This record gives sequence, C-alpha cells and structure tokens, in this order.
Amino acid sequence: MKILAIGAHPDDLEFGCGSLLAKESKNGATIKLLVLSKGEAGTAGTPESRAEESREAAKLMGAEIEFLEMGGDCHIKNTPENAFAIARHIRQFKPDVVLAPHTDENQHPDHAQAGKITRDAARFARYGGLSELKDMAVHKITALYYYPVTQDFAAPVDVVIDTSEAYEAWVEMINRHASQLASKDYESLVTARAKALGTAIGAKCAQGLWTNDPVRINTLQDISLSSRNY
Repeated sequence: MKILAIGAHPDDLEFGCGSLLAKESKNGATIKLLVLSKGEAGTAGTPESRAEESREAAKLMGAEIEFLEMGGDCHIKNTPENAFAIARHIRQFKPDVVLAPHTDENQHPDHAQAGKITRDAARFARYGGLSELKDMAVHKITALYYYPVTQDFAAPVDVVIDTSEAYEAWVEMINRHASQLASKDYESLVTARAKALGTAIGAKCAQGLWTNDPVRINTLQDISLSSRNY
C-alpha cells in the first residue's frame, strides 16, 4: 500500500495521525509526507529547526518527506493553484490512500484549508481534461480519510483503527518535536485522545478517522470480523 499524508504544519502529521502512520510503515506501507508550511508563524522554534524535527520524525517512520510552498504558516489558502500542486504529487506518487486534516474549522485556519485543498486535489488528480496537469497520467486514489488535529477527542469518528502496536514508536516521533513540547505538553494531549478512543474498542490506543466517501463493504460479516463483541 502507498499512503500520502498531508499536514499544514511540521508537527500536524505526527500529532494527528502518527500512530497510524507508524503502524502502517511497520506493516510495509510506502509513505510520503507533504507538509504545506514550516511553521513560520510559531513562537517556539524556527522554520529551519521545525523542518528538521519533521525530517527526524519521518526518518523514524521510514517515510519520505517534502515541504511545499503555499504562502507560509497562517497564509495557506484553498485555491485551484494549491490543489493542482498537490494533485501533481498524487499523480506522481500514485497513492492508494490519502490522509488530510479534517475540513471543519478549528483554532488554526490552516488545518481546515489543508484538508479542503487535499480534497480538491484528489478529485483533480483523476480528471483527464485539466490543462494544468495534462503532462501527467491521471490517478484515482482508493480512499481519502481525514484525521483530527485539534478536534475534540470525544467527537464521533467514522473509522477506528487499533494502533496499540505502534504506541512506543509514535511517542518517539512526537518527541522529535522538542520545540513544540517545550511550550505545551502535546504528548499527553494527543496520547490521551488515542487512549480514550482505544478504550472504546478494548485497545491500548487507537486512531480515529473521518471518511470523505462511504466505505464499501460486501457483507455484514466484513464488519463483524473487525467489531468488538458487546
């Protein structure tokens, strides 16, 4: 499996869906990370140091990472030009699954903008008649999922994935973002969310995702095999 994971800022992917990325990498997935800014507006750390923290976390994950220029922290906008830029990466990398921040507005406008840009890019990547992308073959992804950045950890999600086996690796990735942890205990914040969700399915920790499209199954047995017994 190929996974393309997109974040607005250098720590969004690790804090938002790092346990899932660590698990999928361990299980053989090829992962590429796209980060749409270097956290230029942040009080803690510098753009250079924050980018390096992301590179170190990506290395632990075994993932490729690339930073895109989309105006900088606090200036990311959902424009066709930005969506075309991500669509080019989708056509080049040819992922099966794309992960993006949830599109609901929260305390940082970049998060929702990054999710909306990615949603549009996934659609653009499969359109054959776009002159802006005519030099690349079309690619249709299998699924687009949204991960939480600052959404309430108790909010209902569409998909819950047991990521217990990757917990320690995830925490190590989180701690690569030392500049951000110095100002707030993000490790406790994001792991508490994962543990609370894990408790609901009888696991140590879990990743919650929202779907962009309905999830297709063939029979009810497909659900029952992965569901908890009540």
